[in-house]
Amino acid sequence: MDFQFMGGRMGSVAGKKITCLIEYATNQLLPLILVCASRGGCMQEESLSLMQMAKISSTLYDYQSNKKLFYVSILTSPTTGGVITSFGMLRDIIIAEPNAYIAFVGRRVID
Repeated sequence: MDFQFMGGRMGSVAGKKITCLIEYATNQLLPLILVCASRGGCMQEESLSLMQMAKISSTLYDYQSNKKLFYVSILTSPTTGGVITSFGMLRDIIIAEPNAYIAFVGRRVID
């Protein structure tokens, strides 16, 4: 996730790239390691951004449940929002950097 662009938000393009990566790993029967760092979904895209969570989650379900492949999620600071719910926590093993800010919503939304 590129923090030079909107804080590493997960919009439709990022969702498509991650989905394609998971599908490739599924077809090639490869283990998957994803490094997560994001401030959540890209609300400028509204429902398109929210649909990425369902798309990635269903692709990961096929990868993990049907193909029985191994997935590791590495959480860096910050990891929040749609990223944490769509592919950050749907894993076999979670590794987090020390003192990482990991949450469903960020402090600004809570306030």
